[in-house]
Amino acid sequence: MTSSNVTITTRDGGALPAYLATPAAPAGPVVVVLQEIFGVNANIRSIADSYARHGYIAIAPDLFWRLQASVDLDPSDPAARETAMGLMQRFDAVIAVEDALAAAAHARRLPGASGKAGVVGYCLGGKLAYFLAMRDGVDAAVSYYGTGIHAALDRAATVQAPLLLHVAQDDSLCPPDAQAAIRQAFAPLTHRVAVLEHSGVGHAFARRGAPTCDPDAADHADAATLVFFREHLG
Repeated sequence: MTSSNVTITTRDGGALPAYLATPAAPAGPVVVVLQEIFGVNANIRSIADSYARHGYIAIAPDLFWRLQASVDLDPSDPAARETAMGLMQRFDAVIAVEDALAAAAHARRLPGASGKAGVVGYCLGGKLAYFLAMRDGVDAAVSYYGTGIHAALDRAATVQAPLLLHVAQDDSLCPPDAQAAIRQAFAPLTHRVAVLEHSGVGHAFARRGAPTCDPDAADHADAATLVFFREHLG
């Protein structure tokens, strides 16, 4: 596996930084890794590296670049959390979706890419993965504890790509009534949307190395995600 920092030309002519991880012999589908509110930090880079080790061309676009380039924050640092929340107040999810699509298109043009592209997102990125499942250019999408999806369920019927939602039962950002609304909204769409509920864990249960991480639940979610991507991306 190799990694590098690349620059992508966006649809509006901007220069989007991204972290690219490729298998030893690059070939196969693309996975776009969508960050939490802490930027393309060590955790997000390690996720991209893991997908590359599984044979995917993985790319993690810097979705905060229009506000502040190279955001790399430690979630355990209170000052970093304050910085992240400040960035979120100015963040434009609509533009971020377009930037993620530009990252997918860039990676699909790399030598050996199969042409298929999936997205996987965490927290903020999990919500963006949901939105990306509604767009052409995405063949499969996975959301880990996507924040605020329950407030955007009026768009559920427009999901067109296969979508896997990882929901944490004890997620304070997605309380029981929100989880019930998610189940209800996607019940008629089980042919393309799967909701996988993880009992006894909270938000960020798959953030490896963090106090919030539950290794067993993270392993279970990651294994299900790999099966999902193999099925829909090849």
